Amino acid sequence: MTDHEQESDSNLGEETYQTLLHDILSARLPGGMAIQQRRLALEYQVSRSPMRTALSRLEGEGLLVRDETGALKVRTVTLTDYLHALDIRMLLEPTAAANACKSPDAAKLTDLFARFQSVADNPTPDPEEVWALDDSLHGYIAAQSGNPFMVSFIRDLRRFTTIFERQLPVVRAKPGMREHAAILDALQGGESEVARAAMSFHLEIVRIGVLKNY
Repeated sequence: MTDHEQESDSNLGEETYQTLLHDILSARLPGGMAIQQRRLALEYQVSRSPMRTALSRLEGEGLLVRDETGALKVRTVTLTDYLHALDIRMLLEPTAAANACKSPDAAKLTDLFARFQSVADNPTPDPEEVWALDDSLHGYIAAQSGNPFMVSFIRDLRRFTTIFERQLPVVRAKPGMREHAAILDALQGGESEVARAAMSFHLEIVRIGVLKNY
């Protein structure tokens, strides 16, 4: 295989991984679904090599698991899994939010405010836009916390909580907007302790809402 072919195969593997990850997080590929490499390769219109690479990566990240027969399946995130992940998020993310106030990225904050306002002004926003905003805000906070471990931990924990939340029978059209507004205001004002409290409140509201709708 030439260098160009290797690079192309690597890029396709990354694209396939990102597509599968999105479909798992959005519950398009639901928990418990059997993973058949050949069928998925045909469905996603890729060869088996990049599909195999993507599936191996997702298995390594715990989003795909083996059952007692060794068959590969999408991991089912239980309520217990969800609450455990949220407990750790509630320990990490308020501190991340407080730290993010100390090293703001003005351009990214401006973009987040613009996207937030667009969703807030739209009575029927695209759900994918809402979830993307949520992911971007929490991702920004993790990245600006100054702690690289928080970036990976928060990202991985959020994957499990997102999977669970998106498979609930009742999902609000614009979840968390009021709390997100408070967090964004604190980030823009550089108010560390306000941001810490706003994030704690937000995650507690999320927990209460999920338990109510479960």
